[in-house]
Amino acid sequence: MELIEKLGGILKARGLTIACAESCTGGLLTSRLTDFDGSSAYVKGSVVSYSTDVKIDLLGVDRNTIEKRGVVSVETAVEMAGGVRRLIGTDIGVGITGYAGPRGDDVGLVCIAVVTNARCESRQFRFDGERTEIKHQSVDAAVQLIIDNI
Repeated sequence: MELIEKLGGILKARGLTIACAESCTGGLLTSRLTDFDGSSAYVKGSVVSYSTDVKIDLLGVDRNTIEKRGVVSVETAVEMAGGVRRLIGTDIGVGITGYAGPRGDDVGLVCIAVVTNARCESRQFRFDGERTEIKHQSVDAAVQLIIDNI
């Protein structure tokens, strides 16, 4: 069984709902979560917040957080996760922001946060590979982080 399928089973069994705010993954986490029959019981929606304006205006990320910590930071990921959780009204919010490439010194830098009623967990990762590989590695890391925190 794939980890994503395991996550779906946990969410369904516990009656938990999830929403994702994705930047560098472009909705890939949400897409993978919805690959399974019955996923509408736990996936309530997502926001692909590729632009800074969407992070601020729709998800409520504080402009000062982005100016002081950067658009790719654990602080921004936490605010994205909390923002999408409030916006959509779910038990779990996930925020993913990063640099998937193909150019720049920070390619592969990804920050992921999981916010629930009880906790907030965030991590910074450094992935290697091409753009698509970084996106897939980011989703895998997010799935594991969610499982570890619910």
